[in-house]
Parts: sequence; C-alpha cells; structure tokens
Amino acid sequence: MWQLADKSISCRLLLGSAQYPSPEILQQAISAAKTEVVTVSLRRQSPHGDGGQAFWDMLKQCSVDILPNTAGCRSVKEAVTTAQMAREVFETNWIKLEVIGDDYNLQPDPFQLVEATRELIQQGFEVFPYCTDDLVLCQRLVDAGCRIIMPWGAPIGSGKGLLNPYQLRVLRERLGPVTLIVDAGIGLPSHAAKAMEMGYDAVLINSAVALAGDPALMARAFTQAIEAGRMAYEAQPMPERDIARPSTPTIGTPFWHHSPNKE
Repeated sequence: MWQLADKSISCRLLLGSAQYPSPEILQQAISAAKTEVVTVSLRRQSPHGDGGQAFWDMLKQCSVDILPNTAGCRSVKEAVTTAQMAREVFETNWIKLEVIGDDYNLQPDPFQLVEATRELIQQGFEVFPYCTDDLVLCQRLVDAGCRIIMPWGAPIGSGKGLLNPYQLRVLRERLGPVTLIVDAGIGLPSHAAKAMEMGYDAVLINSAVALAGDPALMARAFTQAIEAGRMAYEAQPMPERDIARPSTPTIGTPFWHHSPNKE
C-alpha cells in the first residue's frame, strides 16, 4: 500500500480513459491493470448528456477513484472553472490540473499553472499539477501547497519515454517526501520501470495503453513493469561503475590442486 493524497492504494499505475476503441476495451484494460485511479476529462466525458451516463456507469462498475482533469484548458480562468464543474459532477476534490501553453508540444504554461494551483488549493482542491521537469517550477508548486507533482517524461502522446533522466532524478532527490508521478510521454513498460527505479511513486499512462494493439495485455505489462521497478528501487541497486570488476575474484590456487594425488 502507498499513500496518494488522503487515500491508501496498492496499484502504482494510474490510467487515462481517452482514445480507447470502445468503453468495453477500456474496462478490460482497467481490470487487467488492477488500477485504482482513472483520470477523466470533463470536456470529453460527463455523467450527464448523450452517451455520458453509460461511460460513467461503466467506470462505477470498475470501483475506481476518479481523477478529473482540466485537459484542453489554456488559461487560469478556464482551468479553475473546469475544476469547479468537475468537483460538482464527479463529487471529488481531486483535480489533475493542466494549463497548456503551447499547441505544438502541449507543454504546460508554468506561470498560469502556478497561479491556478494557488487559487484551487485555496478553494479546497487536492491539486495534481501536470508540469515539466523543471525543478524551480516544481518547487513553486510545492510552495503553493501541492503534495503531489506530476512531471512529464516527454511531450504528451509522444511515447518517447524519459527524455531527461538526470532532471527527473534531481526532482526525486530534491523534493523529499512529495509524491512524484511521471505523467506523459511514456511509451513502453520499460520506460515506466525506469521511472520507478529512480524512486518515483507512480506512473500515469494513457496513449501507450489505449493505442496498443491489445490494450488489456499492455495494461497488464505496465503494471508488472511498475511493480518490478519499485521492487528494484526498494532493493537498493548496486552502484554503477566505470570499470569492470570480476564477480568471482581469484584467490590463491584452484581448489582441485589441493586434491590428494591418487597415482
């Protein structure tokens, strides 16, 4: 078990709900991953209106915690308004805060992100900010009251993995007890395992599972990779060396030379 905000959960994979071929395949992926948290965009899915109720009913059958997000928002006002609507609709104070600043790589706007974070925390939200891997930005978000930070591994939907492992390690070392979740850019289970080996608390995956040929199988692969990466971190890996060292050193003479001469 690990602590995510005010909840104790077991699975360290958080799953997105967009781009799946069908709600049924999404449900299969959730089951295969054994995930307990699913992020949902109010702009794309709502428990009200045409088609929304069926989607919402399916998620309730999965017995998962909903993490609403502000995907598509490009200003503080838009993000705050969307978060307020999501709290009413989904009955949770959790919000994955996204304030996009660039249409090309969908990079978050750091200035508006911090401003929106401060406002939402004052309104009682548990803010999960989606941000870049910039240390100063992440520290500003922590100073604003965030207990959880979600830096990207690479641009959304790129599948490139961890483009800046050094910076991600710095975040883990410098932010201490803050919950860190890699969000965006993960393409393969090995990418997720690498993040967990660094000491990250969890990984949020959407496109890599939803766009796979077999989403349920890929979801299961991610869960196993994340578990393996976390265990490796807790096992305290050996230090990396620049030179070779024999795993079995030679000491004295081979043991068979000490055998009695039977001739």
